[in-house]
Amino acid sequence: MKPLLYLFCLATCTLAQAQSFCASDGEAAPVALVERFISADCEACWSDAGTPKTEARQLAIDWIVPSARGDDAPLSAAASRDALSRLQALGRSAPTQTLTITSPVAGAKAGTKALPLRVAHGLPFNDYIAGSIEMKPAPAAAASSSPWTAWLVLVETIPAGQDGTPVARNLTRNALESIWDAHKQLSESEQPRFFESRPMYIPPGAHPERLRVLGWVQDAHGHVLAAAQSRCKPGG
Repeated sequence: MKPLLYLFCLATCTLAQAQSFCASDGEAAPVALVERFISADCEACWSDAGTPKTEARQLAIDWIVPSARGDDAPLSAAASRDALSRLQALGRSAPTQTLTITSPVAGAKAGTKALPLRVAHGLPFNDYIAGSIEMKPAPAAAASSSPWTAWLVLVETIPAGQDGTPVARNLTRNALESIWDAHKQLSESEQPRFFESRPMYIPPGAHPERLRVLGWVQDAHGHVLAAAQSRCKPGG
């Protein structure tokens, strides 16, 4: 880990442990991702009463997609180019209004042992928040189906009825895409694992007290293998 990144993680993670514990530990694994994409041009889409809701153990992720109008689009303040990257990964075009994509989590099927995916984050510090995603130990299946792609998403959780939304949302504020290649990472002598930790920028307008992280891992064919979400709990 680079010295500056180490110091940043040490400062934020130590403070986080003293005041709260924000990780996916003990949380039920999501059974599906429900990704709702909204064009930055469609202000009415944000408050649409017909917005698809999530069912039990489904994980919602809300992306605001930049438009050709740039800063003139009504939802441009919350738009993220990460939304375009995610659409490209899904093989879909940017919507003119809304697009909802539901992806089942293969590792959450009944009778299937869930993959050991963990996400965590520290406290906001100078417009950044330290986030991490980890799978330890890395499963043997990774050697035959890698490279895998890990997504770590910093979201602002907005309850239904607040900020004009009729449904609870996890609004994407930043995202990290990382390639996990078992052929490279499983060759080390230490216990094999996949891990990524990074300071994530908090954009203007975000409410730091509502931030948390979500994450998932997908195989080379785009199938979601595992997903997780953090919760903040009182520190001990």
